[in-house]
Amino acid sequence: MPKAVLVSELGGPDVLTHTDVEPREPGPGEVLVRVAAAGVNFIDTYHRTGLYPLPLPVVLGLEGAGTVEALGADVTDVAVGDRVAWADALGSYAEYAVVKASSAVPVPDGVSDETAAAAMLQGLTAHYLVTSTYPVAVGDTVLVHAAAGGVGLLLVQLAKAHGARVLGTVSTVDKERLARAAGADEVIRYTEQDFAARTRELTGGAGVAAVYDGVGRTTFDASLSVLRRRGTLALFGAASGAVPPVDPQRLNQAGSVFLTRPKLADHLATPDELRWRTGELFDAIAAGSLDVRVGGRYPLARARQAHEDLEGRRSTGKLLLLP
Repeated sequence: MPKAVLVSELGGPDVLTHTDVEPREPGPGEVLVRVAAAGVNFIDTYHRTGLYPLPLPVVLGLEGAGTVEALGADVTDVAVGDRVAWADALGSYAEYAVVKASSAVPVPDGVSDETAAAAMLQGLTAHYLVTSTYPVAVGDTVLVHAAAGGVGLLLVQLAKAHGARVLGTVSTVDKERLARAAGADEVIRYTEQDFAARTRELTGGAGVAAVYDGVGRTTFDASLSVLRRRGTLALFGAASGAVPPVDPQRLNQAGSVFLTRPKLADHLATPDELRWRTGELFDAIAAGSLDVRVGGRYPLARARQAHEDLEGRRSTGKLLLLP
């Protein structure tokens, strides 16, 4: 029997159970993949707690990479033995996953399975944020929260590649070093400084063109306050909890600013868009211009520890489960 990480009741990391599951067969338009690495993401914790409800029981995980073992009917663009990666296949915390063929992206020879798994969900998130949510332009100053995290490190690198001056927030000296190594021009340790006051100081009071905020509740108000006139607050996550309802009049008072709550699925609307974004990511990785940092590798049976490290902010870069 193949192994997977199952959630049968909502709760903390202790509800994650490494157990046998029934073998799955790919249906029409699907492929069966032997998983080499599965990515751990905050959305997995939202599924575990019920913040984003799913029917139970459920095998967690949306993202991974591995080798195609079997094809369902009507699959023509993928072959057995192909290495593929994906970002939207629920049930990826497993030895085997069933993935829609249209979501299975070929992994080029210059990119390892682990790197591909680490780059998908967070890399695609960083890509859409700097190319579509607020398209970064040369000379912009932007603020990236959790700049040493999985998305943060990629955001810093991609924003710099688009010509921005990047400010980043982190909690420790070690994380500051990582953010600076990724290219951040200024790093604010929010545990020691008021990041809003420091951001205004670093911008001469003008504010930033965009704030990329995956933290949520604890940073939202200050993030809104550091935007320049007509700036954009891209609230793409809720690591510290969901933001309470917002009076739209606050956007007027902050300088006719824009607030958006984007999600990845709306930026992978077609197979062509998926391949454009992954193509740019994998090309940059293979060329050495985009570094994907894997901050922790855990056996599948230690998914609980991976969730504890992610939610406890003890991690940097990407966390992977290895079946």
